Amino acid sequence: MSVLILALVAGAVLGLALGALGGGGSVLAVPALIYLLGFSPAAATTASLIIVTATSATALYAHAVAGHVRWKAGAAFAAAGIVPAAMAGAAAARLPQSVLTAAFAGIAALAAIRMLGPAPSAAATGQVRPVKAAGTGAGLGALTGLLGVGGGFLAVPALVTVLAFEMQAAIGTSLLVITTNSLASLMTRSGGAAGIDWAVMAPFTGAAILGAWDGKRLAAKVSGPLLQRLFAAVLLAVAAFMLFDVFFV
Repeated sequence: MSVLILALVAGAVLGLALGALGGGGSVLAVPALIYLLGFSPAAATTASLIIVTATSATALYAHAVAGHVRWKAGAAFAAAGIVPAAMAGAAAARLPQSVLTAAFAGIAALAAIRMLGPAPSAAATGQVRPVKAAGTGAGLGALTGLLGVGGGFLAVPALVTVLAFEMQAAIGTSLLVITTNSLASLMTRSGGAAGIDWAVMAPFTGAAILGAWDGKRLAAKVSGPLLQRLFAAVLLAVAAFMLFDVFFV
């Protein structure tokens, strides 16, 4: 299978997941770029941020049109992660590639476990804690900057449990958080773009953007829990493969 076809297929799957679930799809970008398209871990995390930014912004527009984005609360939540995202993005360039790969595998496994667990229940109205919300937003920003993932698989349950959002609003608003954090991290990674093969990146990103629109429609037709379980199984397999590659190959 040619590299171009692999890029198109991987991008479409990522976009579908991101559009349907509001997070988690970006976790596939880094392993796809490393193992299918031959990117180094450092280049893959930078490329992933570019893909995630473009795809999340597209999915954000679709959810905003549907009225599922809470702009004021989402902007405040995202603002807490801007500085951590930028700092972590700068630090990522100094870490060994094996460390980045192992850390990413751990995050992929965590994402899968969270998806397989019960859906988060909303906090009672009036119990929103600003300090906890800011801390959660900062943590998500650091995760985005370090590993090139949007962090939506953590943002969605955080928005439900910490800010008492209903699920649809949490999914839509998480895309605002993902887009903001990804842009902040990219600002510190300008040098990392030098190792990116744009002939591969362009079709990957284009397919992901189109997939995000299809994912939004898919979410309205297929059971959310079923989508999460299928995607979680894929993530667990990816995490196991990456850990095996780091420690045994």
